Amino acid sequence: MNTAGHAAPPGTGGLDLIPFRGVRYVPERVRSLAAVTSPPYDVVVRPDGLHHLESADPHNIVRLILPQNGPETRNERAADTLARWLSEGVLAPDPEPGLYVYEQRSGDVLQRGVIGALRLSEAAEGIVLPHEEVMPHIVADRAALMRATAANLEPLLLTYRGNGTAEGLAAEGVAAEGPSGIGGNGGTSAVVERTVLRPPLLATTTEDGVSHRLWSVTDAADVDEIRSDLAHHQAVIADGHHRWATYLRLRAEHPSPGPWDFGLVLLVDTARYPLRVRAIHRLLHRLPLADALTALKAQSGAVRVRTVEGPLPDALEELAEAASEGNAFLLAGEGTGLTAGGGSGRFHLVDRLSPALLDTTVPSDRPRAWRALDAAVLHSTLLDHVWRIPDTPEHIAYIHDTAATVAKAERDGGTAVLMHPVHEDVVRDLAQQGVTMPRKSTSFGPKPATGLVLRSLVH
Repeated sequence: MNTAGHAAPPGTGGLDLIPFRGVRYVPERVRSLAAVTSPPYDVVVRPDGLHHLESADPHNIVRLILPQNGPETRNERAADTLARWLSEGVLAPDPEPGLYVYEQRSGDVLQRGVIGALRLSEAAEGIVLPHEEVMPHIVADRAALMRATAANLEPLLLTYRGNGTAEGLAAEGVAAEGPSGIGGNGGTSAVVERTVLRPPLLATTTEDGVSHRLWSVTDAADVDEIRSDLAHHQAVIADGHHRWATYLRLRAEHPSPGPWDFGLVLLVDTARYPLRVRAIHRLLHRLPLADALTALKAQSGAVRVRTVEGPLPDALEELAEAASEGNAFLLAGEGTGLTAGGGSGRFHLVDRLSPALLDTTVPSDRPRAWRALDAAVLHSTLLDHVWRIPDTPEHIAYIHDTAATVAKAERDGGTAVLMHPVHEDVVRDLAQQGVTMPRKSTSFGPKPATGLVLRSLVH
């Protein structure tokens, strides 16, 4: 769909979100909507999670976002698969352009936001704020897939801070289920809360117990209200730094105006619907746990290493307590005994790194808040200085799931480095200063399910 004809809304040079003609699964053509969805591509634990998703339904979206042919043909296979599913009616574009209200609910966690096509002008690079560095080979991989499919297959997750209040929405007659006493900006939040009172386009519950609902917003007045409101805001990338870098690269490659001037995003007002911030853990493929501990203990008292009894939740509580006082990491691997012991086991807590060690290993040309980050200390002090491990895929994997990281380290004979999450305010403050955190420092959630709505650049 060519989106070039949409003018920018009135505002102060903020976010420019436009409607698009979403491509969605036709429910009658798949086993269930839950069976064709997937977590974002970088959250899928491979190979086990990939195989599980592929077997859930022959049309699972993972066949598009993580095609499994050889490196020379996998993107072409994804493009052919997408074209076939469209021609067979497994996927179909909606009849008219719209913005989409998206809701996720799990227990007492409720998140709502707006999905749309965001303008990628040069100005947007100062309006959408990254907070993490990216890995060039992943950007190249995502760009190749996006070129081949001519589609945005999954939305980025962006956060912004609205100005309105829940009381203000109530005064407008809008029922609000969000946290009491706080709210998003009036325009967008008011439209969102009105929209969710209608029957949704789709509703499904994925196997993790999260329920998902999606509505289209096609009324011109509602669309204008959202666009005018968002035009006064900037956003922080919560999830999708590599896809954002990919959007910008592909925009530069294609003539403008055109559909490559926009990218698929989900915008969530975290004043109204706060996100959870979790850590992303490291798996050191070629470093046995025994060797990691030996190298740490050889640091002449500059690092404290002590054994912590499991099970894993108890060990993570010990990590949280240590992290409240300074940098701390939890190590596991062969000999931990978690997998074989049915949930028990021993871990190794690393903390109390000496100021002298940090001063000589962490770059001094960064803000104090950056130098205190666990990820900065891990990479500068432990990986580079103590263990001398290069940050390459052959040596380090980044895994979101804590138990999966430990299990893979035990099975493969490597070392799992478990991290404590960073507070959202630290992320936002650094992003607003233009300072990027080390790659894979945070995992915001809940993340949008992949496969509920796609954006084709040709339909």
